Amino acid sequence: MSGGFLLQAVVYLGAAVLCVPVAKRMGMGSVLGYLIAGILIGPFVMGFIGTEGEDILHFAEFGVVMMLFLIGLELEPKQFWRMRRSIVGMGASQMVVTTALLFAGGLVMGFEWQAALAGGMALSMSSTAIVLQTVKEKGLMNTSAGQSSFSVLLFQDIAVIPMLAALPLLASGATADNGHGGAHLLENLPGWAHALAVFGAVLVIIAAGKFVIGPLLHIVARTRLRELFSASALLIVMSISYLMELVGLSHALGAFLAGVVLANSEYKHALESDLEPFKGLLLGLFFIAVGASIDFSLIAANPGTIAMLVLIIMPIKALVLFGIGKVFKLDLDQNMLFALGLSQVGEFAFVLLSFIGQLSIFSSEWISQLMAVVAISMTITPLLLLVNDKFIRPNFGVKEEEELPADVIDQKCPVIIAGFAHFGSTVGRLLRANGVEATILDFDSDRVAFLRKMGFKVFYGDATRVDLLESAGASEAKILISGIDSPETNRELVKTVRAHFPHLKVMVRAKNRWDAYELIEMGENHIYRESLDTAIRLGVDVLKQLGIRAHTAQRAGHLFRKHDEEAMQKLAPERHNKQEYILRSRQQIEWQEELIREDSQIDLGENDHAWDTEPMREIAYKR
Repeated sequence: MSGGFLLQAVVYLGAAVLCVPVAKRMGMGSVLGYLIAGILIGPFVMGFIGTEGEDILHFAEFGVVMMLFLIGLELEPKQFWRMRRSIVGMGASQMVVTTALLFAGGLVMGFEWQAALAGGMALSMSSTAIVLQTVKEKGLMNTSAGQSSFSVLLFQDIAVIPMLAALPLLASGATADNGHGGAHLLENLPGWAHALAVFGAVLVIIAAGKFVIGPLLHIVARTRLRELFSASALLIVMSISYLMELVGLSHALGAFLAGVVLANSEYKHALESDLEPFKGLLLGLFFIAVGASIDFSLIAANPGTIAMLVLIIMPIKALVLFGIGKVFKLDLDQNMLFALGLSQVGEFAFVLLSFIGQLSIFSSEWISQLMAVVAISMTITPLLLLVNDKFIRPNFGVKEEEELPADVIDQKCPVIIAGFAHFGSTVGRLLRANGVEATILDFDSDRVAFLRKMGFKVFYGDATRVDLLESAGASEAKILISGIDSPETNRELVKTVRAHFPHLKVMVRAKNRWDAYELIEMGENHIYRESLDTAIRLGVDVLKQLGIRAHTAQRAGHLFRKHDEEAMQKLAPERHNKQEYILRSRQQIEWQEELIREDSQIDLGENDHAWDTEPMREIAYKR
């Protein structure tokens, strides 16, 4: 048994390593790559894994659990309160309207009202895993579409609690004799008692987060053993999941609540860093397992029914979401992304449908068909977003925005700024304060409207499009500043400029050193890492606080920046060879520190013993 499980794991991981890079290179995103990998290795295509792959699916579901725990950690109660209008307004309206429409559809198909309502609630859920992963990959989390999606998904995740409490009330007494003895501790309770027990379990999670988990982490942290802290983080998530399973609740919801309780804990960031690698790996396995679970034989046996359900449910959800976006004044491009991104049925539907099956609200045959609908809709969503990015958004979405005066670029400046969020706007304000006007481009229509109200002349459009750059005056401009948040979009912009406007000097934002290496390989030299200047400024202030003269400290910071930029250029070609990169990095660090000490000639007076440079000089000279 263990050998079979290990073989499944090897096949899953191998498929991911092969398929995901190909999907990323083709612009499809990692989620679709994982789903395609699952379909290919599944029992109904290549057959590398059989139907026993459900073992991996149950194991991989912990990826969703950890994701919800980490989302809970990020959502502090104050932030939740600030977002209450969008969370309650958008989330509640989506849930209520979608459930009502699907409930009506179920009645038309001949289901009893209990079954129609239960099915409507389950199918109204969207995929937190797919949507948030895709939004983060595309760098859209801070856009209005990203924030709106997060609000709706968060409300859905919270709504699972009353849904699970309400489902036994719809079972018409089926809970006690459904033939699934031992499914959970509350199985034989009447519906009202089960509902009370569910809310009691939620209160237990909140109390444990405050009075048990915090003190436990404090004790573990005092050992100063990081591996023990990682084990404690996993213990917390798995224990909560097991407790929720015992009472018939969603283990992912319990993890989310625990995350919210610990959001203000001093161990918040340590928990995030320790669980993030597990979450990423297990989420990938979850997506593969979803792809592998698509039963093509069931689809072949009932193609009309399943296709009809997919073609009814997804458009209904998309239209409801589009209408909500209109009510909340999302611009067309953001609204299209919002509506298409959340149009699928999500992973919580698996949980709800399984529970509905245990309560015998639906027959096992219908549960299997609805499970197939859920998996297919999750697989289709990345394709819909790809179509939106490649065809709908550039053609249909931008045309409506042409009514805005920003689309008619009526100025030609020597500088073009692409991306005017926090980074780009800081650069733009500095230039304007010194009499330098710039043509500003941004692809978030809501941000464009907001910036105009603040007095900035901002033009809406995708800066990676050649025609937009041409109309912005790229042929006559001298400098293009890329302040875009997404590294992928930055690289695409660099390629476009180098191909069509080779005279234009590009000054590009990089998130970190590794992002900078990729830009260096593309031939770019004017690269600006986000955190470099802030880190150096902090170091300079520390030197001042230690009594070093301001001029000397500033000179030390300037020299460090100069030598660090030189070292980055030298190390870029070695980054693919790990051993050589480590060796060269150590040499560069030692030599850089020695050069800075010789150049700066810091006089520390009585504290001179704290800056003993002789050992470092010996190391640097030996290299």
